[in-house]
Amino acid sequence: MQSKGWLGDCKEDAMEDYEPGVTSGVQFQYDAKGGKIPAGLPEGPGVYIFKDGSGRVIYVGKAKHIRKRVQSYFKPLQGMPKKTALMMKKARSLDWILTDSENEAFILESTLIKKFLPRYNIILRDDKRYPCLRLDVGEMYPRLQIVRRIKKDGALYFGPFSSAHSVRSTMKVIDRIFQLRKCRERRLPKRTRPCLNFQMDRCLGPCTREVPASVYGNVVRQVRLFLEGRNRELLAQLKKEMDRAVAALDFERAARIRDQIKAIERTVERQNVVSSHLDDKDVIGVAEEETTVRVALLFVRRGYLMGSRHFMFRAQSGTAAEVLEAFLKQYYAKGAFIPREILVSSDIQELPAIGGWLSSLSGRKVRIYRPIRGEKRKLVGMAVANAESGLIGDAAAGGMELMEKMAKSLRLREIPRSVEGFDISNLLGEQAVGTVVRFVNGQPYRSGYRNYRIKRVQGIDDYGMMAEMVSRRVAKGDLPELFLVDGGKGHLHAVLKILESTVGEDGPAVVAIAKADEKRGENRDKIYLPGRKNPILLEPGDPVLLFLMRVRDEVHRRAILYHRTLRKKAFTLSDLDLIPGIGKERKKKLLTHFKSMQAIIEAGQDALAGVPGISTSLAKEISQFFLENGN
Repeated sequence: MQSKGWLGDCKEDAMEDYEPGVTSGVQFQYDAKGGKIPAGLPEGPGVYIFKDGSGRVIYVGKAKHIRKRVQSYFKPLQGMPKKTALMMKKARSLDWILTDSENEAFILESTLIKKFLPRYNIILRDDKRYPCLRLDVGEMYPRLQIVRRIKKDGALYFGPFSSAHSVRSTMKVIDRIFQLRKCRERRLPKRTRPCLNFQMDRCLGPCTREVPASVYGNVVRQVRLFLEGRNRELLAQLKKEMDRAVAALDFERAARIRDQIKAIERTVERQNVVSSHLDDKDVIGVAEEETTVRVALLFVRRGYLMGSRHFMFRAQSGTAAEVLEAFLKQYYAKGAFIPREILVSSDIQELPAIGGWLSSLSGRKVRIYRPIRGEKRKLVGMAVANAESGLIGDAAAGGMELMEKMAKSLRLREIPRSVEGFDISNLLGEQAVGTVVRFVNGQPYRSGYRNYRIKRVQGIDDYGMMAEMVSRRVAKGDLPELFLVDGGKGHLHAVLKILESTVGEDGPAVVAIAKADEKRGENRDKIYLPGRKNPILLEPGDPVLLFLMRVRDEVHRRAILYHRTLRKKAFTLSDLDLIPGIGKERKKKLLTHFKSMQAIIEAGQDALAGVPGISTSLAKEISQFFLENGN
């Protein structure tokens, strides 16, 4: 470390070795009139690091020309952005690190921000890696996987999906329509008997029978067309195959293809087309309030809106432009999928440089810009509207605006400042539980979350279980303005009956939300209100509908989690305990080898016999047990 900063190449060891010190770097004094620019600042690209009097890093910045960029900080406080002025009042010394290029400076800036979490940097605290689907077309018999990290391994990646639920739903549709193998082994396992998926006509069964690579490859191409959104091309191809099957009098195959076509058409009907350009793009909108800056990220894939993500920053973190710049740098540095085009709601000075950096990360040209007219401008407007609406119930002010709109849409007698969601979870009536989540001004209120073990109701009786949970909740007092029930008309009436007999007209309002019935061709969730025969259907993207869905999904997640926890505690036996010859030690060996019960179930007889202590005859018994009991 030199007394006037740290000069060195941007290498991995430099990134890891940098540690701030109280006496290292250039010391300086700064007052309201400005300050003297530190001597010896270099002209090249790199990062600059402001520290306070204790040597703690308080800000990390990237610069194409370090000297020119740092010069902009040594100006009078008057007229300087509030956050920058606060930072310069505390800053006492400056370090810098030279890099070979501006792209390396981006990488180093991201690394140091993640390492030190400087107080005056805008920090993207959402560390989630969004799920994608991976299809390795290099394998002879590819399988579809859910992954959260995109690698440069030659495989195809589709996504990102906005949630684990959405990616699992897509996976379920593909499993139902197409016949890719479902086994989890990377290499194709060899089995003596096919799995249940083959018997259900959902897998070609390459593990037990000779399946020509051309036949399997055709299914892979169909899955690829489906995931790329090229549904017209896929449907045309399937219709030709169906016609050929009919001509060959293979009516069974023709019927199967007909069912595939119908399933794909139902899926396409539910997708929201937002662009006539069949390409991938991310659309980013930023909205600013007194207390918060919000970022909405829309994922557009092959012209379809596939999902969205929302991020919130405190307003004191910086202006909307500063938040957008920090978001672009940090979000895509985390390994997110980088499309060829990124549309943003405002111009920032660093856009060309960030575009060049993302191009180097993705290995192809990436363009970032703010459209000023046409279809793409409308897309950006949609992203800004999502940011402004506070769809995730972020700030209290935005939350109140949403609550007022909800009172109007649901015909409530008062604004529901607090909302509680209810859900039941059980397995054939066993280990039944209920959960409650509470939202206040659109925000989750964790202290209001409750779990209930259903005690009075026996057997399969969802309405009775819901009634028991609500009656016990009412007995606790401190009721919200609105109960949201996960279910249909029956669940709504069960709750209303309890409220009428306990609190009467002074009780909370009640509405129920039911998922769309895909088998009936429905594409919107239904909301049931008291005294109304038919449900109301809000438009997709309506802030009220999205908020209700968020509450429903949160209480459902909690109910499932609580139910699983109780099941793990209650059931010490596994299916393996029911097989003669499997004791504690052999069960442990099987679970250690295959890692999960599902892997044991899907393993063939030969794979089971490969486990130490499992004989060929015992392996046959295990395989036969799961086959006879429907896995």
